[in-house]
Amino acid sequence: MEIIPVIPRGYCKGVTQAIALARKTARENPGVPITMLGMIVHNRYVVDALQLDHIRCVEQAGKTRLELLDEVNEGIVIFTAHGISEEVAEKARQKGLTCVDASCSDVKETQRLVRQAIDEGADVLYIGKRNHPEAEAVLAISPRVHPVYDQDSLAALSLDNSKILVTNQTTMSVLEIGRLMDQIRVRYPHARFEKEICNATRIRQEAIQKLENVDLLIVVGDPQSNNSNKLKDIAIQSGIPEVLLIETVRQLKPQDYLGRERIAVTSGASTPTYLTQQVIGYLNEVAQGNTPEYPDIELDKLL
Repeated sequence: MEIIPVIPRGYCKGVTQAIALARKTARENPGVPITMLGMIVHNRYVVDALQLDHIRCVEQAGKTRLELLDEVNEGIVIFTAHGISEEVAEKARQKGLTCVDASCSDVKETQRLVRQAIDEGADVLYIGKRNHPEAEAVLAISPRVHPVYDQDSLAALSLDNSKILVTNQTTMSVLEIGRLMDQIRVRYPHARFEKEICNATRIRQEAIQKLENVDLLIVVGDPQSNNSNKLKDIAIQSGIPEVLLIETVRQLKPQDYLGRERIAVTSGASTPTYLTQQVIGYLNEVAQGNTPEYPDIELDKLL
């Protein structure tokens, strides 16, 4: 059995900066209530680790950031790496909260492009994931930002504006974006395209597409992480026979890896390297003929 650590993997710059900003805020404001408005990045172990710094998280499936803000009434609110709408920021200020913006710079750049296009009189087609916080913030910019989640949502649109910008959520699949953009070009040949997949997402997806003779790929990531799920999708579409998305080494079972000859391991851009290294270390022990115990997950080593 050969274990292949895929390079690159793990934290992107936006995740690193968001976590560092959250911890800096906690250090500089002892005793002040600090709340993350949603998961600061989509990894529950990171959220749990930040609770050691007395940073709580408000998150509930189906609730928007605007709705979650109703649960924050004092202290400091941290906006996550996924970006925030001006409506949410204004509501936070009106509530007397101190706002800390941990938005990724790539997400902010997409928002800037969209605002500029709206100011110039254009309509915007935005390719993203339904109910994702990054998409939520962009769609709140203007009613002239139209979501494109799939072929059906694209078919439902009918725009006669001579100015159209097409852009996308930064963590989408390069293959998915390419297919939808090709379909948009047919319907709106005069549209301007700005492909906004972030560099970290793109190079991680490209690394998977270059894998050869691999019979299992393990993606370490949170099931809520869009970039982790897209790594899995890319691998399946690239013809890798078996693909697993796991949060930690403890989800690995002997039937997953026994009999495999070449196993590749990668991780989403919001996955701590610590968790990925546990998976790689465990599999290397198995490859050497050992029967390792599952390692403990120590939250204070995640950040």
